[in-house]
Amino acid sequence: MRALLAILLACVLVPAENYPPQTKSSSNSGAVASMEHKLQYIESNGVSAHPDPASTEFTEHEINAYFQAGKVDLPAGVRSVNFQGQPGFMTATTRVDFDQLKAGRNSSNPLLAIFSGLHDVVVTAHAHGARGQGIVHVDSVSLDAVEIPRFVLQLFVEKYLQPKYPNVGLDSRFGLPDRIDTARVGEHRLMVTQK
Repeated sequence: MRALLAILLACVLVPAENYPPQTKSSSNSGAVASMEHKLQYIESNGVSAHPDPASTEFTEHEINAYFQAGKVDLPAGVRSVNFQGQPGFMTATTRVDFDQLKAGRNSSNPLLAIFSGLHDVVVTAHAHGARGQGIVHVDSVSLDAVEIPRFVLQLFVEKYLQPKYPNVGLDSRFGLPDRIDTARVGEHRLMVTQK
């Protein structure tokens, strides 16, 4: 399940805008513990002969606290990830060090020159899961509040992300683990059901 969350949420990490860092608090540690408990439940329910089909709900606060606690390995250079869910789509925000993300891979293509240094980035994407398949479609990416044309994003993804993360793209489809049948992004939450 940790892989599902990492893939479902990191698929939109063709990175995102800086949010003020949240302070660590007991509510964050409680949210992390709640997230871990739910992930363990999903894993154990997935190996059951007859999984409980009731939805498991992950709140936006739990997901963000889990990422802030370093429980998901993010690509090098991706920082302070924060997610916001709305029905059917999500917005990811972070600060990205593109030089670290690219890890010495250079390009002579002048269109890719904007992807260097430290930047604030915002990604919006439609995401859901159906019949055991996760589907993510990146709608837009802005770099320091300037929207990047889709063909330039595609060049960036092919040159720098897909060599390390072959399943990441502007349109991604992947199998959901632990017998997860559906995943729905809602208002500040993610709901999954197993079959």
